[in-house]
Amino acid sequence: MILAGDIGGTKCNLALFGEQGVVLRPVFQRRYSTRDYAHLQFEDLIEDFIRQATGPGSGISGQDIIAAGFGSAGAVVDGRVQGINVPWALDARALARKFGLGDVVLLNDLAATALSLDNLASEDLLMLNQGVAQPSANKALIAAGTGLGEAFLFWDGQRHRAASSEGGQADFAPRTDQEIELLRFLKKRLAHVSCEEILSGRGFRRLHEFLNSAVRHPSFDAPEADPGAEITQHALARSCSVCVEALDLWTAAYGAEGGNLALRVLAVGGVYVAGGIAPKILPKMKDGTFVRSFCDKAKLAPMLARIPIYLILNEDAPLWGVAYQALTSSRGYIDLEPAARSAASGTG
Repeated sequence: MILAGDIGGTKCNLALFGEQGVVLRPVFQRRYSTRDYAHLQFEDLIEDFIRQATGPGSGISGQDIIAAGFGSAGAVVDGRVQGINVPWALDARALARKFGLGDVVLLNDLAATALSLDNLASEDLLMLNQGVAQPSANKALIAAGTGLGEAFLFWDGQRHRAASSEGGQADFAPRTDQEIELLRFLKKRLAHVSCEEILSGRGFRRLHEFLNSAVRHPSFDAPEADPGAEITQHALARSCSVCVEALDLWTAAYGAEGGNLALRVLAVGGVYVAGGIAPKILPKMKDGTFVRSFCDKAKLAPMLARIPIYLILNEDAPLWGVAYQALTSSRGYIDLEPAARSAASGTG
């Protein structure tokens, strides 16, 4: 049995997967608020999950777990990850000792999502731009949520290999006069204006205040509330003109950064939009704003217009990716054939 986790700044998604040959099937899954465990150790969260999974009548024993894998926002170096927007530092060797496991895999959360693509069913993907498919080419992923993640899938001549990045921490690059003014506005408030400071959940309030600081909403004064959720809801309902403009500005900047990412790695094999925000603003993601900004790169606009763009609807995608990587590791790096992996499609 494989223990897998998608560890984020807002939620932690944990699951146990049973093995059927080279195919995994979910047998138990729970979602936790990261904030509820922020004052504890990461191991406490895992212990609570295992205790619930192995409760009376479950038929599951903690001894059944042979390997584990976790995807977390942050850079993974030498089996360790200092999470970005999460309260814990994860260490693969320490976790293996704590839970008596031979293998614990740690991945950047976007790399985990990249490794899930062969496991996703057609209904898990929404096409934003049809483009022209080139299977044997580089691909890229971008994901806005609590933070901004980016990753790549490099074609090595035989298969795709995932690589993580910290592109979300790169400098915000304004394109328009309005975005230049936004950068000036934010530089007075932030030591470093990274892409993530705008293209994340917390970015919506910053855009709203930049556009009109006199207009306020109840969530702005409630410490536990989420202004981003309220702003996007008002925008989609068209009940606040400032929210409408904020969502439009955010989506255009998101598309532009997606295009930048595609150019950096020549991701002509496709760009995948993941993360928790895009599925919640589907009408806006589908209205063309994102794709137009994605392609708006002067002489290279025609090339970008030919890149397929997909929105990942399955929020369990990183969980599947890291679970299969843990299975691969536990079996001595056996290369799981795509046909075998795709047999799990739709079960997440």
